[in-house]
Amino acid sequence: MTRTRILAAMMALLAAGSAAAQGIYRWTDENGKVQYGTNPPASAKAREVRDRVNSYSGPVEVQRAPAPAPGKSAVAAAQVVMYATSWCGYCAQARAYFAKKGIAFVEHDVEKSAAANADFKRLGGKGVPLIVYAGYTMSGFNEQGFESLVARAKR
Repeated sequence: MTRTRILAAMMALLAAGSAAAQGIYRWTDENGKVQYGTNPPASAKAREVRDRVNSYSGPVEVQRAPAPAPGKSAVAAAQVVMYATSWCGYCAQARAYFAKKGIAFVEHDVEKSAAANADFKRLGGKGVPLIVYAGYTMSGFNEQGFESLVARAKR
């Protein structure tokens, strides 16, 4: 590969990375039609609809949760806490599963609460849902993964 091609490829990767980091905005145009995009017009009253929080689509990951932040009490050992968003499909699957199994849980919306977003980040959250149970975190959701998390926590 020539130096020019390598340089062009590197510039394309950098441009793609910066575009991916942009938020998604919602606004109403001059015709009253709702629009979505990364670059709202300066004259529009736009609101960010995704605060750069992604739905976690990788394999379910279970790991030890970090210690609580200084000055905060630890969540009760047997309590399920889910950091989520309203639009996340995996979050909806987790809610349905918890309802079906009668599992009580506390949900924090990481887009609507700055405190929840800070806790989500402190816990290593990169995408939603992030589920915390008995000192373990679980990124993503599927039934088998959650059952494995509960089994691991009981050991």
